[in-house]
Amino acid sequence: MTALLRPAAAARASLIFRGLNIWELLRLRARATGSGIAFVWQPFHGAAKTWTYADLQRDSASLAAGLARRGIRAGDKVLIHLENCPEFVLAWYACAAVGAVAVATNTRASDDELSYYVAHSEPSGIITQPRFHERMQRCAPHVQWIVSTDHDGGVGAEALVEPDSALASLFDDPDRLIPAPIDPLAPMCVQYTSGTTARPKAVLWTHANALWGARINAAHEGLRPDDCFLCYLPLFHTNALAYTMLASLWVGSRFVLVPKWSTSRFWELSVSHRCTWVNLILLSFRAIETLPRPKHHCFRFFGAGVCDLEWDAPLGIKSIGWWGMTETITTPIIGDLYTPNRPGSMGRPAPEYGVAIVRPDGQPVEPDETGDLLIFGTPGLSLFAEYLHDEAATAASFDDRGWFRTGDRATLHADGHLSFAGRAKDMLKVGGENVAAVEIESATMTAPRIREAAVVACADPVLDEVPVAFVIVAGDADGVEAEVVAACRERLADFKVPRAVYAVRALPRSTLGKVNKAELRAVAGPDADRCAAEAVWAAAAGSDPSGEHMDAANEKGPVR
Repeated sequence: MTALLRPAAAARASLIFRGLNIWELLRLRARATGSGIAFVWQPFHGAAKTWTYADLQRDSASLAAGLARRGIRAGDKVLIHLENCPEFVLAWYACAAVGAVAVATNTRASDDELSYYVAHSEPSGIITQPRFHERMQRCAPHVQWIVSTDHDGGVGAEALVEPDSALASLFDDPDRLIPAPIDPLAPMCVQYTSGTTARPKAVLWTHANALWGARINAAHEGLRPDDCFLCYLPLFHTNALAYTMLASLWVGSRFVLVPKWSTSRFWELSVSHRCTWVNLILLSFRAIETLPRPKHHCFRFFGAGVCDLEWDAPLGIKSIGWWGMTETITTPIIGDLYTPNRPGSMGRPAPEYGVAIVRPDGQPVEPDETGDLLIFGTPGLSLFAEYLHDEAATAASFDDRGWFRTGDRATLHADGHLSFAGRAKDMLKVGGENVAAVEIESATMTAPRIREAAVVACADPVLDEVPVAFVIVAGDADGVEAEVVAACRERLADFKVPRAVYAVRALPRSTLGKVNKAELRAVAGPDADRCAAEAVWAAAAGSDPSGEHMDAANEKGPVR
């Protein structure tokens, strides 16, 4: 861990989390509310299974003892390549128990990406599932051992692995576990950020980071011991891991873990498990907004990217916005559960962080001005410890005053709320003028029939770059380019108007439903083969927000 970051973090962590790490927190919770439900695994096929906090501690200790028997020691890395399933939860806590570093990787990764994750993180062992086992053997030929679950996200595997490669062979007597010494600043886990123009960065968290995520997320979300979260987003992302699993552990509440998103099952599962909150990304909102709603439900609020959405009143549920990233552990910007928020904003700065919106010269912006979003916190506690094996990238991510450069842009409103204004890298240079893609997208969305828009730069021999728009249209696409250009000319300077408008059936997306603009840029030129690219995107549009196929209710195409 970067030596320069440790003293400041040690001072604060020793005050806040002295004598505590993630494993000790689970032990405390099991002693305090051992019979309380920690989580329910609800597969789409077969019966649900429940773990109390006592069960969770016992089974995690059993797996941890097995890891120790396989030679895993404090500081060793264990790569967890699993879709949502109980084994992910057990493996993550088992790593915490023995002091191993849990490296959680995206199950949609290509072979090239998997090979990179393995080579970069250098794990001693890998925990995966049957349908990934052969790929893992191919991508990780030098790893000591690879074990697999006996199912694929709740579905029986077509072919099981050999007995000595089964995860079941790893479990041992939980009484044999000798937990690692408690050190809040010991490394706990690694998550790889989404790479667009370069290899993903490996974000390293300490135990103090994970504890911070548990405590502060629970506070920001106003969680209570009687709450229940519906978890469909993948556990290998911070959203589900810290906002849900760890926050629930802190207050002793429960969550319902499902393999993936299912539109047709949403209300049935929510009502039957008495869920009180859920984090809905845009695609999920669109999927349920037209569904018949039950007469009775237990939802208190929806977590969302923005506050006070237009469908709050029809649903009778308050949406709170928030902003965070893997590097910030939790949400430095958050809406309020009990007071009105500015509609469409991310919320206000959270008191646990410093939040600044600055101009290129570092000076703060004026109200209703847009600038670069900076966050101040303590590395190893309220900010990530470092980018694994990349001191240069770690240092470059902070300015000379110690503020973390998020790479995002935001608008500071006069009322104190903040609105997201795009990624700094999502700026176009049009004839020497800086143009935000999000500004053009907002204007494009005012055109009739436009359901979604994404704007990227296209190389131009005269102006360096010009904007082009990819749009999803409601109904027939005839005449859509003229409509978009007219709408943009009415609202934007002439150099900001898209030079081309491409109507597509679907947009390329990341695991959490964000548009992958790197793929759009690759086909933004006039001679690009957009038909082939669109075919790939359209096929993937049959995938749900958590990255797998939609259920039968949505087989005809993407959610609109």
